[in-house]
Amino acid sequence: MSILIDFTAILAGFALLIWSADLFVLGASATARNLGVSPLIIGLTIVGLGTSAPEMLVASFAAYGGNPGLAVGNAIGSNITNIALVLGATAVIVPLTVHSSILKREYPLLIIATVMVVVLMTIDNALGTVDGILMMLLLFILMTWIVFQALQQRKCNLNNTCDADPLSSEFDDEIPSDMPMSQALWRLIAGMILLLISSKLLVWGAINIATAFGVSDLIIGLTIVAIGTSLPELAASIASARKGEHDIALGNVIGSNMFNTLGVLGIAALIKPAELDAGVLSRDLPLMVTLTIIMFIMAFGRRSSAGQITRTEGSILLAIFIAYEVVLYFSATA
Repeated sequence: MSILIDFTAILAGFALLIWSADLFVLGASATARNLGVSPLIIGLTIVGLGTSAPEMLVASFAAYGGNPGLAVGNAIGSNITNIALVLGATAVIVPLTVHSSILKREYPLLIIATVMVVVLMTIDNALGTVDGILMMLLLFILMTWIVFQALQQRKCNLNNTCDADPLSSEFDDEIPSDMPMSQALWRLIAGMILLLISSKLLVWGAINIATAFGVSDLIIGLTIVAIGTSLPELAASIASARKGEHDIALGNVIGSNMFNTLGVLGIAALIKPAELDAGVLSRDLPLMVTLTIIMFIMAFGRRSSAGQITRTEGSILLAIFIAYEVVLYFSATA
């Protein structure tokens, strides 16, 4: 009976998580736009933060509750899921054509963040307080640079000294411009409260399931929790791609992974420093780095002006995701 309650808590947590994340992003975006913030800045910062809010809250609750493995697994597993499942499934449904020069400039930032985290984690096989401080500091620096680039893009667009980036117009269409401030604030506050409740519910159920089946917190974080907290990105990317907003679909993944890599792991390290499981260093981190490189090759590696992720490439990503889940299954049962 208790197992049924735990599974119900996980499913209810996922459902609330998806709804509350969408509510939070919509409210935060509309609030920022009503305050005069440009859609491009909103899309590159607030939306990225909002789609990673589930991972951040889940990691916070897990680390605070003494389960840092769940927090680490959630962050790394979400990055793997975002590329292999979210981007793969989106490209299979709608092949992606990427034109944004902003994303080309933002992608190296993700590489820098990934390399830094790998170095910090492999030096001493642990996530410590100093690691967390460095990660959060780098996240702040990168966000500042992204905002500066967005302001430069806006300035040259107003002066007609450069071509408008397609990402800017896509965000302009997506972010509501006519929502009253009262409604925007209501959505923002309600979304945050529901995010807190759903994250707590999900962590509680996941920890109980891990204990009942004798599976490590890391494996639960890499699988059930990572997939569940990536569902908002999956829904947002597929919806954007179906509306022809291919740059947003890819931008969601790049932005979310940047926040996961620095923000989620950084928060977990600050709350509960911990030793790393051997599987993280030998299996999960190498795959995360490999998929990050594959994503770049697929999206920007061609010599043409527009990057493409075809259905074939999307199928390859999905196959990698399925193979990884099989490996985790055998790791858990072993």
